[in-house]
Amino acid sequence: MEATIEVRGLRKRYGPAVAVDGLTFTAAPGRVTGFVGPNGAGKSTTMRIILGLDRPDAGTALVGGRPYRSLRTPLCALGAMLDAAAVHPARRARDHLLWLAHANGLPARRVDEVIEMAGLTRAAGRAAGRFSLGMRQRLGIAAALLGDPPVLMFDEPVNGLDPEGIVWIRGLLRSLAAEGRAVLVSSHLMSELEGGADHLVVIGRGRVIADVAVGELLAAASGGRVELRTTGRQEAMTVLARAGAEVAAGGGGAVTVSGLSSEQVIAALTGAGVPFTGVSEHRATLEEAYMELTRDAVEFRAVTGRTVPARDGADGADGGDCGEEA
Repeated sequence: MEATIEVRGLRKRYGPAVAVDGLTFTAAPGRVTGFVGPNGAGKSTTMRIILGLDRPDAGTALVGGRPYRSLRTPLCALGAMLDAAAVHPARRARDHLLWLAHANGLPARRVDEVIEMAGLTRAAGRAAGRFSLGMRQRLGIAAALLGDPPVLMFDEPVNGLDPEGIVWIRGLLRSLAAEGRAVLVSSHLMSELEGGADHLVVIGRGRVIADVAVGELLAAASGGRVELRTTGRQEAMTVLARAGAEVAAGGGGAVTVSGLSSEQVIAALTGAGVPFTGVSEHRATLEEAYMELTRDAVEFRAVTGRTVPARDGADGADGGDCGEEA
């Protein structure tokens, strides 16, 4: 089976609300594809449709060229974790995985392998209801790995993990992609995707905003800007402007330059005898690039710079009558 997720022209409406509106993208083999967007953008709906949990109004979502519902042993084609809490709280972790393995014709030894991979060996005999959020995440990831599938899909896999767990899942995703698998990861943590994703699919209001390699997106967001410091800022800005750059002053003698490479900036300032230090190419973070892409696609936005007014008769000192009985 080909290691791909292909979404083509996907549309889904819930009553008057349009959740997904003509979505098209591919999670290709050999790379980690980050699937990101603001709350309400349609990520969860899309992932549920891929797994056959919801039916689209139009379009297709295929795993290895086939609908998920048509797969004879789905766990061997696509391993997914959408909700880490989707396990009976009284069932022991190993028993939960044994049940999944039996349903998909997998040997019991595979259960022990994924338990070890997920770092759950000491907790395998405990009931899932006693697990922390991070441990439930590990159990969900272990379940996704059971069938050794060519395609994997995770929704917020680092949620609840401690720093060691975050390092572990980042390395796991990279190693899975390096083996030629297609890995689709939905996350709100841009810092994690910056260190782990090769490609990004950014959606907003049910539509694709960007479908781009992470490196290309960061390069575009960085805008070819150069930053430097100088004790002769006004002279430096004049020299660079004459060389064809756009310049802006910052604090502490900093200057931001657009339109010239760092080599050209150094040459211009050196030729004019202007002192400078710390010339560097500006590199935007993935979070900066993401915020710029999605600023017009945010459906649920908090109001900042305001305080909540006290209710009539309250002076704000005691929090009012919340929770009091009449």
